Amino acid sequence: MLDEIRRQPEVLARTLGSELRRIEKFRALINRRKPRLVVLVARGTSDNAAQFGRYLIEITTGIPVSLAAPSVTTVYSARLNYKEALIVALSQSGESMDTNQVLEQARKAGAVTVGITNESRSSLARIAEHVFLVRAGREKSVAATKTYTGQLMVLYLLAYALGAKIRIADLEGIADFASSALTLESEVAAMAERYRFMHHAVVVGRGLNYANSLEFALKLKETSYVIAEGFSSADFLHGPIAMLEPGFPAFLFTPSGPVWPSMQEMMIRLRGLKAETVVITDRRNLTAANLASRVIPIPARIPELYSPIPYIIPAQLFAAALALEKNLNPDRPRALSKITRNV
Repeated sequence: MLDEIRRQPEVLARTLGSELRRIEKFRALINRRKPRLVVLVARGTSDNAAQFGRYLIEITTGIPVSLAAPSVTTVYSARLNYKEALIVALSQSGESMDTNQVLEQARKAGAVTVGITNESRSSLARIAEHVFLVRAGREKSVAATKTYTGQLMVLYLLAYALGAKIRIADLEGIADFASSALTLESEVAAMAERYRFMHHAVVVGRGLNYANSLEFALKLKETSYVIAEGFSSADFLHGPIAMLEPGFPAFLFTPSGPVWPSMQEMMIRLRGLKAETVVITDRRNLTAANLASRVIPIPARIPELYSPIPYIIPAQLFAAALALEKNLNPDRPRALSKITRNV
């Protein structure tokens, strides 16, 4: 897991460079047949990536985005109207049966279909009309890391193809932001020792980093068996905040930008409750550092639009380090396998 976390800058650069020509062709095609709706379908870590895609595409293109409920197709056999829709399936392995079934039915119903996967010979790659590859190489760790950030990179490219005002030059800078985040490995590992006996936690983000709150919580569950739940800061105020007590661990993603005022308000509330707050931010946001119990500051100035990839890397490092502190093997989580074939 740690080795694959460290490889993310090269994976991001390779994915961007390798898929750019293909995305330009797709961009030309989609300009002639603009979708009225985008539907993203995925499970697990890929579903968290899809949550990011939902925010990104809606914010940057104005096209409504929905997250599919696969059981509507696989369990209830419903036939949906996908007229003028773009259906995008995300799967690291490309072998998630329910995800593939949704895509197959959508294609039969006339939708434009896209597959985002790390496996060029997978079932997903055969079903989708248009395939974009996460060039991560073989992922040996059960807990996905480099494929998650690779999927986020492809989603940036997809938003670009759909008309977002995203510059390729800015996407090229994300690999450098990721490298900057990786310099925190020893600092994060030292911090993880304090949380060796942590059994429960919340992770809070908003907007583009809401997906990271879900993904960080998932990594804590998978590798350290911590009962961790991810929340939007807005949803957290609608009930779950009541479970906090002094010393309760709360991890927050706090980029500068549009979501900062609400995240600042959240941090003030948590400080009043005497929660143990750890924030992941960048060097611009000194206020976040002053409000937190502990801070993980990425040594770069990162615009919020491009923060999700570098911000998740310290969280991945923390999850791996915490597992080792608990004498667990993050590469062999109990009851899990690399491919889940649920329907």
